[in-house]
Amino acid sequence: MHLKKNRDELGLFLVEGEKMVTEAIHEFPELIEEVYATYTIEATHFKGIVGVISDAELTQLSTLKTPNKALAILRKPTKVISSLSEGLILVLDGVQDPGNMGTILRTADWFGVKTIVCSEDTADIYNPKVIQASMGSMLRMHVNYTALDTFLSTCQRPIYGALLEGENVYNASLHEKAVLVMGNEGKGIRPNIQAFINAPIHIPGIGKAESLNVAVATGILLSEFTR
Repeated sequence: MHLKKNRDELGLFLVEGEKMVTEAIHEFPELIEEVYATYTIEATHFKGIVGVISDAELTQLSTLKTPNKALAILRKPTKVISSLSEGLILVLDGVQDPGNMGTILRTADWFGVKTIVCSEDTADIYNPKVIQASMGSMLRMHVNYTALDTFLSTCQRPIYGALLEGENVYNASLHEKAVLVMGNEGKGIRPNIQAFINAPIHIPGIGKAESLNVAVATGILLSEFTR
């Protein structure tokens, strides 16, 4: 489960930490295959394996430097691009840092985004670092990996994109039923994807920083769409 090729082959992934394992047990029992913890877990409403292990065994199994009491093995849910008539769709073009990806998922969950569409080279949502940074939010969202040009070419919504030459977001007219495209940490949105953006926006700055972290920028823009 530590390696993507194994997660893909088996259709399974790890969730770690007492809080997230407890949340998975209560909210997604149908996905759970196995749970291991250093204490006795009351889990009568799913049919998976439940085991009590030692701290040393948990350390051997965990991807964390400091394991936190429990881990669970879950089946990957079947997710498709759905609910296109509901709210804002977030599109991620080549976001590669697992910490950024997890933070974006957690932030999107906070602002009620249900559907995220990712380029095929965007960070894997089942990467343990993504899961930890998302604090379990990835379980509540429809996250899809596809060719973005194909998806955007058929999209009938306004397509906003975070671009330096875009309109000041604080002055822009923002539609609830829209698409927001965010780009790679260093290179931004690729030119072939920029071609589909019909409503470029940017976040004005008054300081000297060269740019914003993509997860921070996503949070600011989602807050504006919500407002």
